[in-house]
Amino acid sequence: MDRMRTSLFSILGPLEGLRFLDLFSGSGLVGLEAASRGAGPIDLVELDMKKKTVIQRNLSWAEEPIRLHMSDVRQFLRKAEETWDIIYLDPPFPLLAKQSLLETIDQRQLLVPQGSLILHYPGEETLPAQIGALRQYDHRTYGRSHLVFFTRDLPDLGDKG
Repeated sequence: MDRMRTSLFSILGPLEGLRFLDLFSGSGLVGLEAASRGAGPIDLVELDMKKKTVIQRNLSWAEEPIRLHMSDVRQFLRKAEETWDIIYLDPPFPLLAKQSLLETIDQRQLLVPQGSLILHYPGEETLPAQIGALRQYDHRTYGRSHLVFFTRDLPDLGDKG
């Protein structure tokens, strides 16, 4: 996981001023790493109340404010009124319907055009290369784990000439 996280942030490059959303945030370490690289504002979404104390303890090290939302991810996405430059999803491997989460993000346009959406998932699963306006641009394998990177295409404005 450490190698994968290091690789993830190397691929993303500088994050200064980018809005970052970490879904299924677990311990909050991905959001904390994003903050240490200049991202902000940062939102973490986690449903498991048993993880709240650990997340809050980890976030106490952050110099930038990080907003913690103790919520179901699907419900959070349906109600979200913001957009993010980077959305990271690390759902529990047994969670089914990962593609439907991406469809919701696409339909609600929660990822800014040319932003990055990264999904961590097990190797036994497959995802289409395009989901609505979300188009896959990179795919990395780490053991039985995968990181797949999507971007949101710019809207087609047609020929203005």
